[in-house]
Amino acid sequence: MATATLPGMVQPARSLQLFSRLIGGDIHAYDVASGSFGLLSPAAVFQPSPGDDVVDHTVSADLERAVYTTLNAAVCVTRDGTEVWRSAFEPLSAERYGHKPSCTLSLDDRVAWVYRPDGMAGRNRPDQWVILDAQTGGLIAQADLETFGHGGLHYRHPAGEHLLLDVGEGQDGLTIFRGALDGSRLDLVRYPWNDRSLIALTPGGDHFMTVHHEQTDVAFHTYPDGDVTLELSLESFGYDLEEAGVEYSGGYLTPDTAIVAIAGETEDEEEWFRHYSVDLRSGQIEGEFEGHAEDPYDVEPLGDGSWLTTDPSGAPIRWSAR
Repeated sequence: MATATLPGMVQPARSLQLFSRLIGGDIHAYDVASGSFGLLSPAAVFQPSPGDDVVDHTVSADLERAVYTTLNAAVCVTRDGTEVWRSAFEPLSAERYGHKPSCTLSLDDRVAWVYRPDGMAGRNRPDQWVILDAQTGGLIAQADLETFGHGGLHYRHPAGEHLLLDVGEGQDGLTIFRGALDGSRLDLVRYPWNDRSLIALTPGGDHFMTVHHEQTDVAFHTYPDGDVTLELSLESFGYDLEEAGVEYSGGYLTPDTAIVAIAGETEDEEEWFRHYSVDLRSGQIEGEFEGHAEDPYDVEPLGDGSWLTTDPSGAPIRWSAR
């Protein structure tokens, strides 16, 4: 039975479980590697530069710097609010909606990866994936993705060398890329689909999870090849497309257990959702998973048997099934 206990001190440590949330306009950094549960307290808080509307954000392992994106720039600030560098997306976009630049830091904090949805921003070119020097903001490498996405999500591989990027192009589908910095060049691989959304990587990085763009199934793949090891249709969970869909959420509760979200509407147009746990060794759906969630996206598995939900203020709550 899942329990939430009183929060303890969160100590800085290098971990894929270091994450940030935007709360009240500030970037709050958390590290769950310490084993704290319940309502988590931030280990650091960063104030964006005056006038900046933060779109995406990430923090360094030593919790001394935050990197964030606005619609027109990538920015680095320190804990005392000092702006270290700013890398403008030129030409500046007059578009206010439909494009969300995103960012993340490499596991060694040496470089910042930035996805620029330049097509939707009206810059008259396809999207760009950019690598910046995390200390100076200087350009190291850049690649043309040949996509016109609204946004992109970064997934850091635990081995540290590669990143995955999931680009959403609305009705045109989704594209998944794998990238690595090779000297001054971005080594880029495009996976051979335009209809699968990347959801999560296993804690060890040897598999990843996707959901079909039309929300008809969930699949699990080997990394890096992308070969499918298990595919579960919506019907496997006891639903059909007229009543439900597989949501673009969930992930790996443990290396061998995945959480899948199903959502739909009743005949009275009332929305509902359920989470299910899947045994990846047997391929069996174990049953409903009680995640204490407010919506189908409010369960974020951490891979170690615990997961996050969010309180009304936007702060994370950590739960455990143990």
